Amino acid sequence: MKKTKIPAATIIRLSVYQRYLKQLLARGVKVVSSQDLASQANVNPAQLRKDLSYFGRFGVRGVGYCVSTLLQSISSILGVMEQRNVILVGAGPITQALLRHPGFAQQGYHFEAVLDIDERNIGKSLDNGMVVQSMERLKEIVEEKNVELAVIAVPSDQSQEIGDVLVEAGIKGILSFSPNRIKVPRNVSIQYVDFTILLDSLTYNISKGRKEETKKELKKEEQKLKWGSEHSWPVVQSNSNGYSVGYSS
Repeated sequence: MKKTKIPAATIIRLSVYQRYLKQLLARGVKVVSSQDLASQANVNPAQLRKDLSYFGRFGVRGVGYCVSTLLQSISSILGVMEQRNVILVGAGPITQALLRHPGFAQQGYHFEAVLDIDERNIGKSLDNGMVVQSMERLKEIVEEKNVELAVIAVPSDQSQEIGDVLVEAGIKGILSFSPNRIKVPRNVSIQYVDFTILLDSLTYNISKGRKEETKKELKKEEQKLKWGSEHSWPVVQSNSNGYSVGYSS
């Protein structure tokens, strides 16, 4: 039987659905409509139902979805039913910002250690009290803390080297803030956060929007010209005494 490939966009939307369901549960809401849930991911209800259909049947037609049941199902699909331990590689500003962000803990991600290959950073205390450790302790920490996820926030020219070391230590998932693409085995998942690409996407959308507005304005002008030639609006007419405005027949 052919295995169905789940679109990457669907997994992202599942995460959005899950976060909103958590909010609803905290407010004591028991049932949510497909329209309400879909709107949180900026999709229509049909897309929501398609996303969920990859994993089974959920909800009752005309009633909606049980918030607690759907939340549990999506959390199980995403594999976030329990705490996930994460290590950070690189002790720069990005790492500091991630450590201060409360959202990771709320989603069940716990930062176990910060490591670096730069000797100047080893032993430094960070804002949350964690101390930067040497990469030499990587394998020990991975095994002791049962770590499967790692975040790379190092200079681009170090990213492949760090990726190789992480894979060798047993890391199964990598989030990289380096624009360089890292070669990893097929059994290792990797995602990239490249702010320039995200900004390029925003710039494209803005540019596209402006072009569409320009087209609309040009179309309006064309319509005005057409109407004017058919004398369906006030026109300026010349006479011997000067100019007067009136409706032509």
